[in-house]
Amino acid sequence: MTFHVMIIPTLNCPSNCKYCWGSENTKEIMDISIIDNIIEWLKDFRQDKVHFTFHGGEPLLAGYDFYSEALEKLSNIPNFEGFSLQSNIWLLNQDLIDLFKKYNVVISTSIDGPKEINDYQRGEGYFDKTMSKYELAKENGLPINFVLTVTDYSKDYSDELYDFFKEHKMNLKIHAALPSLRGDNADPWALDQEEHGKLLIEWLDKYLYDLDKFVIKDLDHICKSTLRRRGTLCTFADCIGTTLAIGADGSIYPCYRFVGMDEYILGNVKDNPSFDKLKESDAWAKLQEFRDYVDENCKKCRYVKYCEGGCPYNGIVAYQTPKAVDPQCTAYKMIFGEVSKRMNKEFAKNAIPGLAPSGPKSEDEPFSIMDLMMKP
Repeated sequence: MTFHVMIIPTLNCPSNCKYCWGSENTKEIMDISIIDNIIEWLKDFRQDKVHFTFHGGEPLLAGYDFYSEALEKLSNIPNFEGFSLQSNIWLLNQDLIDLFKKYNVVISTSIDGPKEINDYQRGEGYFDKTMSKYELAKENGLPINFVLTVTDYSKDYSDELYDFFKEHKMNLKIHAALPSLRGDNADPWALDQEEHGKLLIEWLDKYLYDLDKFVIKDLDHICKSTLRRRGTLCTFADCIGTTLAIGADGSIYPCYRFVGMDEYILGNVKDNPSFDKLKESDAWAKLQEFRDYVDENCKKCRYVKYCEGGCPYNGIVAYQTPKAVDPQCTAYKMIFGEVSKRMNKEFAKNAIPGLAPSGPKSEDEPFSIMDLMMKP
């Protein structure tokens, strides 16, 4: 099992996306001493493999010197597994590219489709800044993955969004825009759950013709989860305690989405807290309320084994209480139901041989749902 540690060097960010709930105007940047504290804390905390993800705010604001030292130190812990980084990549340069290649850092950035749509949501100039750095990374052999946030506005451009990522062969994850716990202006951009479900099903229909062209990670994981009867994406897994995030001052949170919210501080790496100590916090009690609520109220749902009630943050932020499920529950039921229906049809048609990926019979025919489920 992999333990995910998310490191948030700062909540500051030079962009000003209209629906963003995860950034603040702050000049606080993590000192490298916090990395030393993290390493010391992890020595006895748990023995699982550890994957580190740098997130923000904008994590590249921490600078080259920070990453040069942090990556070296973290990669030398005995149970190290790998690195990821989520960034708008505006500060990416040749030195950082060479450094990230050296340590095999998996980079993701956000683009919300074609320039006109993206810049309406994320601000004028965002698209060109990100895409220019994407081209620089490509030229230097550094792969970049993408995150697409679908809002109440951009949902009406579903075809344009799909065609953009397909045309550019960009591998992506889909996020639904959320309301906010921070009291800002994100709420009007939040995506309705039925609209989210419709988009996922529409994209599934198209994606089955395009499995060999690009990757939509959400659909891959939803199909794998349906087959395996367990979540294979953090949204559909019990992440409580298997993922933790560290803020710039060393505070420990359930995940990056809670960073900066004092009521969700579990502890601080400077104090070297044990797992049991974190579980004694008020923040952990709130997370347990979410889990208990899901266990009781979703126990009759046919999808609960591979949905787990969705994301705790989503549920808490939407309903202002931990006693709630992910507000995209309807969307998840819609796409899991569609995948299950198609899977059962293929099982009935092909029996055991249907387990083997078949591929399309011609360019005009789609791949089967089993091809998608059996993807590596």
